[in-house]
Amino acid sequence: MQKIVLLGAGGHAVACIDVIEQCKKYSIAGLIGKKEQMASKVLGYSILGTDKELKKISQKIKNAIISVGQIKTPKTRINLYKKAIEAGFKLPVVKSPYSYVSPMAKIGEGTIIMHGAIVNANAVIGKNCILNTKCIIEHDTIVHDYCHVSTGAILNGKVSLGKGSFVGSGSVIKEKIKIGNNCVISANIFLRKNITSGTVYKKQKRNL
Repeated sequence: MQKIVLLGAGGHAVACIDVIEQCKKYSIAGLIGKKEQMASKVLGYSILGTDKELKKISQKIKNAIISVGQIKTPKTRINLYKKAIEAGFKLPVVKSPYSYVSPMAKIGEGTIIMHGAIVNANAVIGKNCILNTKCIIEHDTIVHDYCHVSTGAILNGKVSLGKGSFVGSGSVIKEKIKIGNNCVISANIFLRKNITSGTVYKKQKRNL
């Protein structure tokens, strides 16, 4: 098996480790974390260094995946992705064996597809995305770079999710809806209208 290093040592890294172990394609060499995490371990895996040492680590380990989560902003994931590319890492697609990805779908580099996720025909997923547990990406939908589709979220047919956007757990996006760049859709939303870039869309409170 090829070795892989995880860039990020927080909560999302735990889920990433489980997916990587189950797919049995890569052997986890360790994680990249913060300076204060150096003495700790994540599910038994050591912290190899900080992002300042990526170039040195890439000389021994060629594969990496971004294992930092994303809700309010994609900036950390984008910065780590760019640093990994500059350091010479290859960022493969990591796909859980318990997910389904249509052979007619396209998946960008560095994207991780978690347990139970479904990606249907003609869907296009950009680079460095998270398709989280049991989310559904329907036919002809486009998820642009650096997005996170959270647990149980559903993007129906021909939806367009803009670069760097987040869709919260359990939310449903109506077919053909266009969501701009860097948007945040809160959990348990049924979105039936287009929204412009930079929008934070929350559930509306009803007067009692």
